[in-house]
Amino acid sequence: MHIRKFGPEFTRRAFLEKAAAGVAMAGILSPLWPEIARSGTITKSYPDELLSIDAYTKGKIKTGDVINADNIDVVKDLVDPICYMQVKEMGRRFTIVPTTTDVTKLYPHEYLEATLSNQGKGALDSTGNVVTTDGKPWIGGNPFPDAKDGIQAFYNLVLSWGRHDQSLYAVRDWDISPAGGLSYEYDFVWVEQNTIGLVNGSEPYWAGHEDKLRYQVVWFTSPTDVKGTAFLNHWHYDQAKFPDLWGYLPAFKRVRRFPTNQRFEPLVPGVTFFLSDAWSAGDPALTWGNYKLVGSKPHLGSVSGNWSGGRNANWEREVHGGPQGQTFFEDYKELIPEVLVVEAEPTGFERAPVGKKRIWIDTRNMMFVAYVTFDRRGEAWKSFEPAFSQYSDGTNSHMDGGHPLWSWTHVHSHDVQTNRMSRFSQVRKISNGFESKYNTGPGIFDQYMTEQALRRLGA
Repeated sequence: MHIRKFGPEFTRRAFLEKAAAGVAMAGILSPLWPEIARSGTITKSYPDELLSIDAYTKGKIKTGDVINADNIDVVKDLVDPICYMQVKEMGRRFTIVPTTTDVTKLYPHEYLEATLSNQGKGALDSTGNVVTTDGKPWIGGNPFPDAKDGIQAFYNLVLSWGRHDQSLYAVRDWDISPAGGLSYEYDFVWVEQNTIGLVNGSEPYWAGHEDKLRYQVVWFTSPTDVKGTAFLNHWHYDQAKFPDLWGYLPAFKRVRRFPTNQRFEPLVPGVTFFLSDAWSAGDPALTWGNYKLVGSKPHLGSVSGNWSGGRNANWEREVHGGPQGQTFFEDYKELIPEVLVVEAEPTGFERAPVGKKRIWIDTRNMMFVAYVTFDRRGEAWKSFEPAFSQYSDGTNSHMDGGHPLWSWTHVHSHDVQTNRMSRFSQVRKISNGFESKYNTGPGIFDQYMTEQALRRLGA
């Protein structure tokens, strides 16, 4: 007979004790990050019941099971309240996959290497910005892999959204009405160019751009009535400053400057996501405040098994649920041993419609796995739930240099107050021939991230 040294009561008590003490350091049996640095795995930091859904639920839910309205109550404590409602009331389902214990499958290779080599070198200066311990801009990887509080955890999201130096995402979006029908459909391209914390070359900074954090542009390629619409953000390294924002609207055939603090509006008709929602960190960190670490707990997150390239050449996903069977993507969730739950308030916005946001952050890679905003009355407003994966299914792989690509795969953006869903997926190719690609070289800035580029793309 196998005698378990650590049972469910031990785990619950450990999380309660951490919460009572205000302790953020990840790990139950031992600190997580030293174990990752030593072995690359998490198995010695958590008891068996946090490494297996079978053990956690005492066999009520097993790896490979499909979670639906009939059994979601067994794992209600492991999902956010909007996900629970979607499954219980709207016909959503998801499949359970094994917990990832090998952390190399949760990062781009170079980003993990930078996180390992630069651990302990991150600090906050007198203005609240991230610097190295010798006062320079950040040099790559997560600055606080063993985050001690809410703001440190959040900075792991802010400084490198996609965790590649450069990313061009080809995206297909479907916007679903409350009646479950397709209201809008868009193709768009989202491009990110980091300027500091670079991990794919010999230098951590793009020379001459050290005062910036990133350049980012989104433009729409389909349908015809919005084709050419584009928005360009130049982010300052100082997280108290709003990005500079330009837009190109085809109807006016010119680039114009936009008010950069109006970040809670849809970019085009029908979509439910805002610039503020990007990566749960679409605004500079110091334009929000009152960061609170409100707890740590296990959670079900879509962090592995979500690449559909082996089933669909364009990486598109199957759908289900809702009144007409097309509200949700099929996705796969695993038991995450520990997430940090962080809340913040929009202190830098006088008329923000959002009262606060709550973010669930996977301690293994410090990436968000769930994000919910609340209105000024404290009522739940929107869920922005991502899915990630290594782009490999064991047989087929999409490579990032010498390693399988790691990236996001799809997002559910659900406005629960209007019951409108925007679901969008990173695909291999969209209209006009744009393809998802990463770390392609210095030409990406002139090609996509200037006012001249906006005019050219709009034309």
